[in-house]
Amino acid sequence: MGIEQKSVVNTARGRAAVKYFAPTATVKCEGRRLFRSRVSRDLACLLDVNPSVSSWICMPTALEIGSAQHIVDFAVFTFAGEPALFDAPDRSTRFTVEAVQSAAEATGWKYRRPTPDEMYEGFRYRNARDLLRYGDHECSLGDRVRLQAALTEQGSLSLVDCLQMVRESKPMAAVASLILREYLEVDLDEAEIGPETMVRWIRT
Repeated sequence: MGIEQKSVVNTARGRAAVKYFAPTATVKCEGRRLFRSRVSRDLACLLDVNPSVSSWICMPTALEIGSAQHIVDFAVFTFAGEPALFDAPDRSTRFTVEAVQSAAEATGWKYRRPTPDEMYEGFRYRNARDLLRYGDHECSLGDRVRLQAALTEQGSLSLVDCLQMVRESKPMAAVASLILREYLEVDLDEAEIGPETMVRWIRT
């Protein structure tokens, strides 16, 4: 990244740094949590609960498009080794998606700008926001071992049964933190998380 690009990125990051969007916790973000808008924060919620995503970075670089520059919202890294640059769908620029995509590909990146329907249809976004309220919490070792033993034996249990096993931590915070850190699995797309939501142990 050249000096001019760094200056443009640092200016954009400075503007984003003063903005506050709940939930404040993240689990896969590397570096500072910087969100250009409410919608970009919403996209980050979905990145945190995407099992194929290993990590993501806010406002990582500026793409050269003609004589101008475009700062993307996120760089996203996957376990499959297929990194990509992402913009939230509210991104309003003079550049078309195709122009940004071409600029990204010229520097070795894929580029995506999800549609609002991709982000907000169904239950995944709402469940992600609910879980991330507990993103800064941790589950005690004793509670984690207790849940692992029960779920390994039973295969799956309802959320309410899992909550009743938590003795050392705050129950919902403990279970949510294990879901976010991919020890536990729940279906985020079927319905809003509730008492009968089935929970499985997935960490090997």
